[in-house]
Amino acid sequence: MSDLRPRRSVLYMPSSNERALEKAKSIACDALIFDLEDAVAPDAKDAARANAVAAARSGEYGHREVTIRCNGLDTPWGADDLAAAATSGAASVVIPKVNSVDYLNEIEQRLDAAGAPAEMTIWAMIETPTAIMDVRAIAQHPRVNVLVMGNNDLAKELRTGVLPERTPLIPHLALALLGAREADKVILDGVYNDVRDPDGFLVEAEQGKAMGFDGKTLVHPSQVDPANEVWAPSADEVDFSRRVIEAFEEAEAEGRGVVTVDGRMIENLHVENAKRILAVADAIAAIG
Repeated sequence: MSDLRPRRSVLYMPSSNERALEKAKSIACDALIFDLEDAVAPDAKDAARANAVAAARSGEYGHREVTIRCNGLDTPWGADDLAAAATSGAASVVIPKVNSVDYLNEIEQRLDAAGAPAEMTIWAMIETPTAIMDVRAIAQHPRVNVLVMGNNDLAKELRTGVLPERTPLIPHLALALLGAREADKVILDGVYNDVRDPDGFLVEAEQGKAMGFDGKTLVHPSQVDPANEVWAPSADEVDFSRRVIEAFEEAEAEGRGVVTVDGRMIENLHVENAKRILAVADAIAAIG
């Protein structure tokens, strides 16, 4: 994986709500999205932008990765959002409804023109049929380091609704995952809307982890701890991974071609997976 920074739990925070931005300083999420788009009413857009920039510049969010979701360039606020976010100190801008590489190029040009540092990246939201069809090219854009699924909008566009087990969305989620993995980029699962249904959230999070997502975007602080737990390697996984690496290295040193751990045949692909699991565990441990 190109970027092993933990993003198990990525929480949307409406930037029009100053109390929410303050509360975010103490929430145990891995990353924050200061939202200027869906969660903000039109008459609050300017104030939300000022709040998000001030919060990002404050440096008061500790280990949490801070991003700002801008409005699209097809709105009255998108260009100003990008210009403000460019020098806010946020790590990335989150861009809704990315449908083409040309659009990403325009976003990048506007960021650079507004003085964004070279290390500021783009999180591209995949939430339309066009984005799914073009996800390989979108994922390979050099400024993009994270893909974010917008499952609600995608379901609306597909006229499916968001159903239990997400059966209608599975092929499209899988295609986005393939694009992310081919490009060696991080990909985040979309939100679970019903904050009163923790059991349903857990089922969907475990499904997302099993599919291969690197974490999940969230709409409520109560979803943070479950997401962190689902996407963290378990103690058993860490222990097994260490033993896999030790056994493989020992076999190589002794010139043995066959390695087994707990009765399982071990090959290079298992060793690489074990190394990834330990790297993820170390990255999580590093942020406390």
